[in-house]
Amino acid sequence: MLMHTKGILVMTPDSAMVLTGKQSLDFSGGVSAEDNFGIGGYDRVMGPNGQAQYWAPNLLAARDVLMSHYDHAYVAPGEEGPRRATTTDPVDRDVSDFPHSAEGSDFTTVGEIFSAETNPDRKKPFDIRTVMRALSDQDHAVLERWAGMADADTAAVQDVHLGGMPVCLLGIESRSVQRHGFPPTDGPDAYTAGTLFPRSSKKAARAINAASGNRPLVVLANLSGFDGSPESMRRLQLEYGAEIGRAIVNFRGPIVFCVISRYHGGAFVVFSKALNPNMTVLALEGSYASVLGGAPAAAVVFSADVNARTAADPRVRDLEARAAAASGTERAALTAELDELRVSVRAEKLGEVAAEFDGVHDIHRAVEVGSVDAVISAAELRPRVIAALEAHRR
Repeated sequence: MLMHTKGILVMTPDSAMVLTGKQSLDFSGGVSAEDNFGIGGYDRVMGPNGQAQYWAPNLLAARDVLMSHYDHAYVAPGEEGPRRATTTDPVDRDVSDFPHSAEGSDFTTVGEIFSAETNPDRKKPFDIRTVMRALSDQDHAVLERWAGMADADTAAVQDVHLGGMPVCLLGIESRSVQRHGFPPTDGPDAYTAGTLFPRSSKKAARAINAASGNRPLVVLANLSGFDGSPESMRRLQLEYGAEIGRAIVNFRGPIVFCVISRYHGGAFVVFSKALNPNMTVLALEGSYASVLGGAPAAAVVFSADVNARTAADPRVRDLEARAAAASGTERAALTAELDELRVSVRAEKLGEVAAEFDGVHDIHRAVEVGSVDAVISAAELRPRVIAALEAHRR
C-alpha cells in the first residue's frame, strides 16, 4: 500500500481490509457502513483508493493473477532479474498497422496517430492502451495494475513483455476522460488528455518504485504536464509530482522514455535524463519536446510580440485610422468594431507565434541540446525500444 513497496494486493468480492470491524465501530459510537465490505471492500474503498492493485472474482482467479504477476516480476535466487520468456513476436515488427478504435478518435491504425498527414500537430485524441498493446509482445498476456483506481485514469500501468523481457510499461492517456459525479468548481470538468492529475501522478510514482531493482521501465509519453488547478493543488499535486521525480532518481535499472506526441511542462523536469543516467530518451519523428508548449509560450512569454504584431496588422491600423477620423455615432460603432477586430487578429497572431515556437523547438532541437537521444520513425518504435533495453543487459 505504501509508495515505495513492490508487493501486490489482490482482493476478491468476499474480502475486506478494515482497521475496525463494523460491530466494533457501531458499539464504540464510530461511523461504519452497512457491512465490512462498505468499510474495506474492493468496490467502494480499496479499489478506488488504489490500495488494492488487482481484483479477482474468486480465490482461484486471485491465484492466477498472482502467478501472472510472478511471470513479470519473480526473481529466482541467485539471478539478477525476472527470467526472459520465449516469444514468437518479431522484434522488428512495425506497430503502424496495428488497428486502433476509440470513441472520439478518427484514427483506424496506430500509424495514423503518428502521421504528418493525419495528425501534424500531434494534438488529436487517441487511446494510449492501444498503442501500449501494439508495442508489447502479442503472444504474452498484459497485466494492468490499479485498473479500478478512481481519478487516476490518465496514467495506465501495465506489466508486459518486450522481446520476451518483462517490463513495466507506463502510458499517459491521450484522450479526455469524463469525471464521475459532480466535479468541484475549482477543478476541470474532465480529465484532459496528456495531463497528470494528483491520483494519476501517485499511480505513476508507485509503478516506477515497484519496478525499480526488478525490471526495466518503459514510458510512452504524450505528456503536456501536470494539472495546476486549485483542486489538483489541494489534492497534493506538488507532492505526488515530486514523488515521480524522486522515483526516477532512485530507480535502479534501465529506463526507456519515448516521446510519442508532446513532452512539455513539469513532465520535462521529472522525466529527465539529468535525474537518472540510465535513462534512454527516444522520440518519434514529428513529436514536440520543450519546457513550455507553443500556445502557452505565445500567450505568456511572447505576449508583447503578439500585441505588437496585432497592432501592426494592416486591418487593425486601417480601422484605427477610420475610427480616429470619424465622429459621433459612427466613431462609436467603428470603435466597437475595432475592439472585436483586435480580439480576432490577436488570436491569429497567437497561432502564428505558437507555430513559430513549435517550429524552432521541434524534436530535433531537443536532440541538439541533449534532452533526447534519438529521433525514430513509428516503424522503428518496437525494435528501437527493445534495442535500448538490450543495451542495458549487456
